[in-house]
Amino acid sequence: MNELTRDERLVDVFATLADTLIDDYDVVDLLQTLVDTCASTLEVAAAGLLLADDGGELEVLASTSEESRLVETMQLGAEAGPCIESFRTASVVSVPDIEQARPEWHEFRAAAREQGFTGVYAVPLRLRETTIGALNLFLDEHRSLGERDLRAAQALADVATIGILHERTLRASDAARAQLQQALNSRVTIEQAKGILAYTHDVPMEEAFELLRHHARSNQLPIALVARQLVDRAIIF
Repeated sequence: MNELTRDERLVDVFATLADTLIDDYDVVDLLQTLVDTCASTLEVAAAGLLLADDGGELEVLASTSEESRLVETMQLGAEAGPCIESFRTASVVSVPDIEQARPEWHEFRAAAREQGFTGVYAVPLRLRETTIGALNLFLDEHRSLGERDLRAAQALADVATIGILHERTLRASDAARAQLQQALNSRVTIEQAKGILAYTHDVPMEEAFELLRHHARSNQLPIALVARQLVDRAIIF
Protein backbone atom coordinates (compact mmCIF):
# COMPACT_ATOMS: atom_id res chain seq x y z
CA MET A 1 0.00 0.00 0.00
CA ASN A 2 1.56 3.33 -0.97
CA GLU A 3 1.78 6.14 1.54
CA LEU A 4 -0.71 8.38 -0.27
CA THR A 5 -3.36 5.67 -0.24
CA ARG A 6 -2.73 4.96 3.42
CA ASP A 7 -2.91 8.64 4.32
CA GLU A 8 -6.17 8.98 2.43
CA ARG A 9 -7.63 6.03 4.32
CA LEU A 10 -6.49 7.48 7.62
CA VAL A 11 -8.22 10.77 6.81
CA ASP A 12 -11.39 8.86 5.98
CA VAL A 13 -11.37 6.94 9.24
CA PHE A 14 -10.68 10.04 11.31
CA ALA A 15 -13.72 11.59 9.66
CA THR A 16 -15.74 8.44 10.39
CA LEU A 17 -14.70 8.39 14.03
CA ALA A 18 -15.45 12.09 14.36
CA ASP A 19 -18.94 11.48 12.96
CA THR A 20 -19.63 9.13 15.86
CA LEU A 21 -19.23 11.91 18.41
CA ILE A 22 -22.93 12.55 18.61
CA ASP A 23 -25.66 11.75 21.08
CA ASP A 24 -26.56 8.05 21.28
CA TYR A 25 -23.56 6.84 19.28
CA ASP A 26 -22.86 3.10 19.44
CA VAL A 27 -19.72 2.45 21.51
CA VAL A 28 -19.34 -1.11 20.20
CA ASP A 29 -19.52 0.03 16.58
CA LEU A 30 -17.10 2.88 17.27
CA LEU A 31 -14.47 0.51 18.68
CA GLN A 32 -15.02 -2.13 15.99
CA THR A 33 -14.43 0.58 13.38
CA LEU A 34 -11.19 1.42 15.17
CA VAL A 35 -9.80 -2.14 15.15
CA ASP A 36 -10.97 -2.82 11.59
CA THR A 37 -9.24 0.33 10.37
CA CYS A 38 -6.01 -0.42 12.19
CA ALA A 39 -5.88 -3.93 10.77
CA SER A 40 -6.45 -2.82 7.17
CA THR A 41 -4.63 0.52 7.09
CA LEU A 42 -1.57 -0.46 9.13
CA GLU A 43 -1.51 -3.88 7.43
CA VAL A 44 -1.32 -5.94 10.60
CA ALA A 45 -2.64 -9.49 10.90
CA ALA A 46 -5.26 -8.61 13.51
CA ALA A 47 -6.28 -5.94 15.98
CA GLY A 48 -8.18 -6.04 19.25
CA LEU A 49 -9.26 -3.74 22.01
CA LEU A 50 -9.52 -4.08 25.78
CA LEU A 51 -11.78 -1.69 27.69
CA ALA A 52 -11.93 -1.19 31.46
CA ASP A 53 -15.19 -1.45 33.39
CA ASP A 54 -16.24 0.64 36.38
CA GLY A 55 -13.90 -1.28 38.67
CA GLY A 56 -10.90 -0.96 36.37
CA GLU A 57 -11.14 -4.57 35.17
CA LEU A 58 -10.34 -5.08 31.50
CA GLU A 59 -12.63 -6.89 29.07
CA VAL A 60 -12.20 -7.79 25.39
CA LEU A 61 -14.65 -5.50 23.61
CA ALA A 62 -13.62 -5.56 19.95
CA SER A 63 -11.40 -7.72 17.74
CA THR A 64 -10.87 -8.53 14.08
CA SER A 65 -10.28 -12.25 14.57
CA GLU A 66 -11.02 -15.04 17.01
CA GLU A 67 -7.26 -15.72 17.21
CA SER A 68 -6.51 -12.26 18.59
CA ARG A 69 -9.52 -12.50 20.93
CA LEU A 70 -8.12 -15.74 22.36
CA VAL A 71 -4.69 -14.21 22.98
CA GLU A 72 -6.21 -11.17 24.67
CA THR A 73 -8.50 -13.32 26.81
CA MET A 74 -5.51 -15.38 27.90
CA GLN A 75 -3.66 -12.23 28.95
CA LEU A 76 -6.64 -11.17 31.03
CA GLY A 77 -6.68 -14.54 32.78
CA ALA A 78 -2.94 -14.44 33.46
CA GLU A 79 -3.02 -10.70 34.28
CA ALA A 80 0.21 -10.39 32.33
CA GLY A 81 1.27 -9.44 28.82
CA PRO A 82 1.97 -6.38 26.67
CA CYS A 83 -1.70 -5.36 26.48
CA ILE A 84 -2.05 -5.42 30.26
CA GLU A 85 1.24 -3.56 30.65
CA SER A 86 0.15 -0.85 28.20
CA PHE A 87 -3.04 -0.27 30.16
CA ARG A 88 -1.22 -0.16 33.51
CA THR A 89 1.57 2.17 32.35
CA ALA A 90 -0.43 4.26 29.83
CA SER A 91 2.40 3.76 27.36
CA VAL A 92 3.09 1.94 24.10
CA VAL A 93 4.49 -1.55 24.64
CA SER A 94 6.34 -3.05 21.67
CA VAL A 95 7.09 -6.75 21.27
CA PRO A 96 8.19 -7.10 17.62
CA ASP A 97 9.45 -10.64 18.29
CA ILE A 98 7.23 -12.88 20.43
CA GLU A 99 10.21 -15.07 21.29
CA GLN A 100 11.87 -12.08 22.98
CA ALA A 101 8.90 -11.33 25.25
CA ARG A 102 9.57 -10.97 28.96
CA PRO A 103 10.00 -14.27 30.85
CA GLU A 104 7.00 -13.48 33.07
CA TRP A 105 4.85 -13.25 29.92
CA HIS A 106 5.43 -16.92 29.06
CA GLU A 107 1.69 -17.68 28.92
CA PHE A 108 1.14 -14.82 26.49
CA ARG A 109 4.09 -15.96 24.38
CA ALA A 110 2.77 -19.52 24.18
CA ALA A 111 -0.76 -18.40 23.27
CA ALA A 112 0.44 -15.91 20.65
CA ARG A 113 2.74 -18.50 19.08
CA GLU A 114 -0.08 -21.06 19.02
CA GLN A 115 -2.37 -18.61 17.19
CA GLY A 116 0.30 -17.83 14.59
CA PHE A 117 1.37 -14.38 15.77
CA THR A 118 5.00 -13.28 15.68
CA GLY A 119 4.74 -9.86 17.34
CA VAL A 120 2.38 -7.46 19.07
CA TYR A 121 2.20 -3.74 19.75
CA ALA A 122 -0.07 -2.42 22.51
CA VAL A 123 -1.26 1.21 22.43
CA PRO A 124 -3.10 2.79 25.39
CA LEU A 125 -6.52 4.43 25.13
CA ARG A 126 -5.82 7.50 27.19
CA LEU A 127 -6.98 11.04 27.74
CA ARG A 128 -4.79 13.21 29.94
CA GLU A 129 -4.43 11.22 33.17
CA THR A 130 -7.19 8.74 32.37
CA THR A 131 -6.50 5.40 30.70
CA ILE A 132 -9.55 3.34 29.80
CA GLY A 133 -8.12 0.47 27.77
CA ALA A 134 -5.57 -0.70 25.22
CA LEU A 135 -5.49 -1.17 21.46
CA ASN A 136 -3.51 -4.22 20.38
CA LEU A 137 -1.92 -4.80 16.97
CA PHE A 138 -0.82 -8.35 16.08
CA LEU A 139 1.72 -9.35 13.42
CA ASP A 140 2.06 -12.73 11.72
CA GLU A 141 5.31 -12.08 9.91
CA HIS A 142 8.72 -11.01 11.09
CA ARG A 143 8.66 -7.25 10.69
CA SER A 144 8.37 -4.20 12.91
CA LEU A 145 5.90 -1.33 12.93
CA GLY A 146 7.62 1.99 12.29
CA GLU A 147 7.31 5.12 14.38
CA ARG A 148 4.86 6.59 11.88
CA ASP A 149 2.59 3.55 12.14
CA LEU A 150 2.60 3.71 15.93
CA ARG A 151 1.85 7.43 15.89
CA ALA A 152 -1.10 6.79 13.59
CA ALA A 153 -2.36 4.01 15.86
CA GLN A 154 -2.04 6.24 18.92
CA ALA A 155 -3.88 9.06 17.17
CA LEU A 156 -6.73 6.71 16.24
CA ALA A 157 -6.85 5.41 19.81
CA ASP A 158 -6.92 8.97 21.13
CA VAL A 159 -9.87 9.89 18.91
CA ALA A 160 -11.77 6.81 20.04
CA THR A 161 -11.01 7.63 23.66
CA ILE A 162 -12.34 11.14 23.20
CA GLY A 163 -15.41 9.60 21.63
CA ILE A 164 -16.03 7.57 24.78
CA LEU A 165 -15.06 10.25 27.27
CA HIS A 166 -16.56 13.11 25.36
CA GLU A 167 -16.55 16.56 26.93
CA ARG A 168 -20.33 16.42 27.31
CA THR A 169 -20.16 13.22 29.32
CA LEU A 170 -17.24 14.46 31.38
CA ARG A 171 -19.71 16.99 32.81
CA ALA A 172 -22.12 14.15 33.52
CA SER A 173 -19.82 11.36 34.74
CA ASP A 174 -22.66 9.10 35.80
CA ALA A 175 -23.95 9.01 32.23
CA ALA A 176 -20.45 8.33 30.89
CA ARG A 177 -19.90 5.43 33.28
CA ALA A 178 -23.33 4.02 32.50
CA GLN A 179 -22.61 4.09 28.75
CA LEU A 180 -19.27 2.34 29.21
CA GLN A 181 -20.78 -0.26 31.52
CA GLN A 182 -23.64 -0.89 29.13
CA ALA A 183 -21.17 -1.57 26.32
CA LEU A 184 -19.21 -3.96 28.51
CA ASN A 185 -22.34 -5.74 29.70
CA SER A 186 -23.45 -6.24 26.10
CA ARG A 187 -20.31 -8.26 25.28
CA VAL A 188 -21.75 -11.60 26.45
CA THR A 189 -24.99 -11.07 24.52
CA ILE A 190 -23.08 -10.14 21.38
CA GLU A 191 -20.96 -13.30 21.66
CA GLN A 192 -24.14 -15.37 22.00
CA ALA A 193 -25.66 -13.70 18.95
CA LYS A 194 -22.47 -14.32 16.95
CA GLY A 195 -22.71 -17.98 17.85
CA ILE A 196 -26.32 -18.15 16.69
CA LEU A 197 -25.53 -16.51 13.35
CA ALA A 198 -22.41 -18.62 12.85
CA TYR A 199 -24.53 -21.74 13.31
CA THR A 200 -27.59 -20.70 11.28
CA HIS A 201 -25.55 -19.25 8.39
CA ASP A 202 -22.68 -21.76 8.63
CA VAL A 203 -20.04 -19.01 8.66
CA PRO A 204 -16.97 -18.21 10.82
CA MET A 205 -17.43 -16.07 13.93
CA GLU A 206 -15.84 -13.03 12.27
CA GLU A 207 -18.35 -13.16 9.40
CA ALA A 208 -21.17 -13.72 11.88
CA PHE A 209 -20.26 -10.46 13.61
CA GLU A 210 -20.28 -8.64 10.28
CA LEU A 211 -23.80 -9.96 9.63
CA LEU A 212 -24.86 -8.68 13.04
CA ARG A 213 -23.19 -5.33 12.50
CA HIS A 214 -24.66 -4.92 9.00
CA HIS A 215 -28.18 -5.60 10.24
CA ALA A 216 -27.75 -3.11 13.08
CA ARG A 217 -26.48 -0.39 10.75
CA SER A 218 -29.10 -1.07 8.08
CA ASN A 219 -31.86 -0.67 10.65
CA GLN A 220 -30.13 2.14 12.58
CA LEU A 221 -30.13 0.12 15.78
CA PRO A 222 -27.41 -0.47 18.41
CA ILE A 223 -25.51 -3.70 17.91
CA ALA A 224 -26.27 -4.77 21.47
CA LEU A 225 -30.02 -4.36 20.91
CA VAL A 226 -29.97 -6.48 17.75
CA ALA A 227 -27.89 -9.10 19.58
CA ARG A 228 -30.43 -9.22 22.42
CA GLN A 229 -33.30 -9.58 19.94
CA LEU A 230 -31.50 -12.49 18.26
CA VAL A 231 -30.79 -14.25 21.55
CA ASP A 232 -34.41 -13.72 22.62
CA ARG A 233 -35.58 -15.01 19.20
CA ALA A 234 -37.46 -11.78 18.62
CA ILE A 235 -35.88 -11.49 15.17
CA ILE A 236 -34.42 -13.87 12.61
CA PHE A 237 -32.17 -12.97 9.67
